[in-house]
Amino acid sequence: MSYLTTILAEQYRLVVTAVVLLLFPIIFKYSQRVLERVTQGKIDAHRQLRAELLLKIITAIVLICLLLVFWGIELRGLLVLGSSLFAMLGVALFAGWSLLSNLTSFLLMFIQNYCRVGHWVRIVEGANYIEGCIIEMGLMNVVLKNVDGHRVIYPNNLFVTRPVLVLCEEPSKPKAQTPKRVLGPKK
Repeated sequence: MSYLTTILAEQYRLVVTAVVLLLFPIIFKYSQRVLERVTQGKIDAHRQLRAELLLKIITAIVLICLLLVFWGIELRGLLVLGSSLFAMLGVALFAGWSLLSNLTSFLLMFIQNYCRVGHWVRIVEGANYIEGCIIEMGLMNVVLKNVDGHRVIYPNNLFVTRPVLVLCEEPSKPKAQTPKRVLGPKK
């Protein structure tokens, strides 16, 4: 018995790490149940899977940070890492040319939950607009299908920053314009 206690005393960091790794699935299952109670019937299955993935990533990051602090990594190192991530998040939120802005915009769209797959929307860009039914909301872009059946791939960062009207019903097809008659001699 004393041999076991000496091993535990010497290798307590490994034991705590093993316990945290064994507790990760339990912590994730509990947080997943809380997420299901909060979002019950409010979001579709596709968004539910993405929320669970995001929850798993956040849980893993928190546990890894706790283990790093437990293993003796200085807090200054984590502060440098945190400030670097904060700067990267600033670029992701405010730089329209950044690919990170599309990912951040996806998270914003995921949280706000006004536009869902199957909704008809009109994206207004000045005097022009794009109408379509949302058929996919990916990490980088939103895929719309317009009344003519064409697919429009629209970047997430533009989808978030432009005015978006959620339409109550499918818009009608625009009438074909009759060609104007030109007066003068025929060619």
